[in-house]
Amino acid sequence: MKKLFTKRMWAFAAAALLCGTSAHAADRVGQAGLERAVNEAIRPLMKAHNVPGMAVAVTAGGKQYYFNYGVAAKEGGRKVDGDTLFEIGSVSKTFTATLAAYAQASGALSLTDNAARYLPQLAGSSLGKTSLLDLGTYAAGGLPLQFPDAVTDTDKMVDYFRNWHPRYAAGTHRQYSNPSIGLFGYLAARSMGQPFDALMEKTLFPALGLRSTYITVPKARMGDYAYGYAKDGKPVRVTPGVLDAEAYGVKTTSADMIRFVEANMNSAGLDARLQQAIAGTHTGYVKVDDMVQGLAWEMYAWPAKLDSVLAGSSPQVVLEANPVTRLEPPLSAPASMLVNKTGSTNGFGAYVVYVPAQRIGVVMLANRNFPVTERVKAAFRILAALEQAPGGGRAAASM
Repeated sequence: MKKLFTKRMWAFAAAALLCGTSAHAADRVGQAGLERAVNEAIRPLMKAHNVPGMAVAVTAGGKQYYFNYGVAAKEGGRKVDGDTLFEIGSVSKTFTATLAAYAQASGALSLTDNAARYLPQLAGSSLGKTSLLDLGTYAAGGLPLQFPDAVTDTDKMVDYFRNWHPRYAAGTHRQYSNPSIGLFGYLAARSMGQPFDALMEKTLFPALGLRSTYITVPKARMGDYAYGYAKDGKPVRVTPGVLDAEAYGVKTTSADMIRFVEANMNSAGLDARLQQAIAGTHTGYVKVDDMVQGLAWEMYAWPAKLDSVLAGSSPQVVLEANPVTRLEPPLSAPASMLVNKTGSTNGFGAYVVYVPAQRIGVVMLANRNFPVTERVKAAFRILAALEQAPGGGRAAASM
């Protein structure tokens, strides 16, 4: 395990950032240069991985730029545009984490509470003693990536959790898990006395100013809902499952996602509790090598090494249990961090990355699940251009 960053190291990173190319260097590259950089990152990727369509949004210095590629559905050739809705897979977890942090800011729960407090059926079980924080950081003791096939409804979910036995002591290992953060969101909603879907669509999304973000796409917007494409090339959309909304159920546009990114970089103007919640999701609780785990968000000291970010999204980190170093006290999110999250469903692939101190960010939404490594590499190419992106104007481009 690599050493934790000390306060001195964080200060050094921040100083290096402020002395480097930040917002004042933005004037060096025009919109055409940014467009060229995005095209050079995205077009070869789409060709190499047979991606039918992508929507890319970038932000630099508070200005947004949109780039749309290909088709939202092969049949009929409907082009990707600003209204196209994509499944974002596990990027949905960042919304789940925001809701849970909002519940804490509202006094409905504490992350130190155990699971049984909000789901009494778990009383006396191993998982019932587990804290909400350990659930939200995948450190409950080895919950698997997915539920077993036999878990098909809420009653069977409760039975599964009640009878589950950890492989590790809670808080000692990180094992990426849909059931873990799914239960985290489910319990957060119970603490607020409303269904999870309703809290997301009627409270959280509107509070964030997101007008095209859904758990269930309304009938009036189904025409904007892209089809994803599986490995065999057939059109697919996500199928319902237990805790699907909490773990991977959000559908949204690139414009709404870049707005969410900007709220995460600067929450001024939002409700005070929501500001507190957003900051809470950026708090670092455990560390696996160079990756700091917040609530859903995964973070790296900036300037970040591409190899470190690739390692943090590797099968060894995503599919296996990894021993963690607990951050005591938790690391209050310094601005000099790269913050990111990947997400996939059978037919879609998404990646979100941003650097608050630089005021730059990238959203990539695709209707094919292509390799995470290629998403990260493409985003890093765009980030390099965004460090010098223009500070004026709002652009959109379709290819």
